[in-house]
Amino acid sequence: MTAVRFKPYAGPRCRVITDNDYCGDPDGLAQLVHQLLSPAAELRGVIGSHLPADPSNAARRSADESYERAVEVLSIMEREVPAYAGSNVAHADTGTPRPSAGAEAIVAEAMRTDTDLPLYATFGAGLTELASAYLMEPRIAERLTAIWIGGPEYPDLASPPPGPPATEYNLSIDLAAAQVVFDSPIPLWQVPRDAYRQTIAGMAEIEAYVRPAGRIGEHLYDRLCAVGEYMARTGRNLGETYIMGDSPLVLLSTLQSNFDPDTSSSRHVLRPAPRITDDGGYEERPDGRLIRVYTHLDVRLMLQDFYAKLALLRK
Repeated sequence: MTAVRFKPYAGPRCRVITDNDYCGDPDGLAQLVHQLLSPAAELRGVIGSHLPADPSNAARRSADESYERAVEVLSIMEREVPAYAGSNVAHADTGTPRPSAGAEAIVAEAMRTDTDLPLYATFGAGLTELASAYLMEPRIAERLTAIWIGGPEYPDLASPPPGPPATEYNLSIDLAAAQVVFDSPIPLWQVPRDAYRQTIAGMAEIEAYVRPAGRIGEHLYDRLCAVGEYMARTGRNLGETYIMGDSPLVLLSTLQSNFDPDTSSSRHVLRPAPRITDDGGYEERPDGRLIRVYTHLDVRLMLQDFYAKLALLRK
């Protein structure tokens, strides 16, 4: 299943290997579909990652379940892209990797010597596989750029959402892994909570633009609706919007400017990488390497490109 329309004249401009909790909120599935429909990037691998265990049904939050959900999307879209499972558990400490097929795939792709295409490793949940890959082979730090959806607001840049203070969700999946990555020399583009919460789509536009896109459109729409239905049963009202919080992974890695490729339509600040504290906060580190912290995302480009590519599937 491929949209037979425009493709970059000179071929892909980058490689992407993407890691997400596909067994969790379905924004990860939407991100995967968008990435599969984006010819400017050569998708080299899809990794299913874990969520914190649920004692009532741990299997439904495992990396194995995420892998199966990713394979289901690849099958519907008739795409042959290697898929891997990550670790089913978080790091016990910051010095011991959690070996997995997903972590090994990151190492193998980063260490290739037969291509000059830059590599983006994108993460929409925890950083388990990236931290493990780095602990297994530190040289990957010189051979990829990591893009992560996660981490709380920086106090001088934004305020947290209303409600009781809580550790940002993706950070809480594997706090030790985040500590490894932030302490490493890996180039990092971070999309913290205040930025990814900008990616709001109306359920009406999702019904109008996503649902009609054949089997994959129906699949995504059903998954998105299931979230609202489940939350309603548990006493939460999600209203009529949905946050496409993982889609910035496609925006930042793949939908870059044509001349002088970069994320020119989104805004970021450069700041020394902080330490991640044991309570999920930031500790300033003036001598840390510079990382990008995104403050504003081009949601128009991100969503309209996704909707347009889905529409082309129907042509």
